[in-house]
Amino acid sequence: MSTIVIHKDFLSKEKEIKKNISDFITSGILFGDGKRNKIKLFDLDGKAINIKSFKVPNLINQVAYKYFRKSKARRSYEYANKLLENGIGTPQPIAYAENFTFTGLEKSFYVSEHLQAELTFRELVLQPYYPDHENILRQFTRFTFDLHQKGIEFLDHSPGNTLIEEGSEGTYHFYLVDLNRMNFHDVMDFDSRMKNFNRLTPKTEMLAVMSDEYAKLYNKKYEEVFSKMCFYTNDFQMKFHRKIARKKKLLFWR
Repeated sequence: MSTIVIHKDFLSKEKEIKKNISDFITSGILFGDGKRNKIKLFDLDGKAINIKSFKVPNLINQVAYKYFRKSKARRSYEYANKLLENGIGTPQPIAYAENFTFTGLEKSFYVSEHLQAELTFRELVLQPYYPDHENILRQFTRFTFDLHQKGIEFLDHSPGNTLIEEGSEGTYHFYLVDLNRMNFHDVMDFDSRMKNFNRLTPKTEMLAVMSDEYAKLYNKKYEEVFSKMCFYTNDFQMKFHRKIARKKKLLFWR
């Protein structure tokens, strides 16, 4: 049993989209390292698209995704549409497909337009002297504030998941990718907003700039925003490094 849902704007390309998905293993150009999920690039009538193939879930999740939860591919597609409806940038969703077996969900795919952006947030972390660094960082903070004002909590708000395009006259456009984990709220409280920055950077100087910009937008004192943003960032960093240390101990024989 298999399911495919195609965006209304791409129904005329249904045959080509289905073929690209069915030929995923043997066709397309690998994009990224492909260690967990694989992304491949395809051509759709001169337009670059990418297809993300999610790894086969464990047996428990296979059953869960068949009967109780939406698959990552379906969530990615639905959340992308919801972002666009709210005026939030993300590559145009095209389709999602799910392959079910007797036991549950086996493979799933998310199809979207491919956006070749100039940089991601990661470059801002790794290159402190990147041209127009502070301006980009402040505009990114305004972008994140807009998400929060619209009740959107992007749970994978991490350095590689925001693509950045330069516009005109010092403006920048931001696009979210890797969309399958989100919460939608009527209102986001202050702590939820600050915690949403915790994966982005451990650099205090970047947190200071983002805190300064967010405080102006949220009408809070800078010190209060900076203190809370640092608290959640440090908490995440400590847990992350403890997790890495545990893995090294468990896998010492490798």
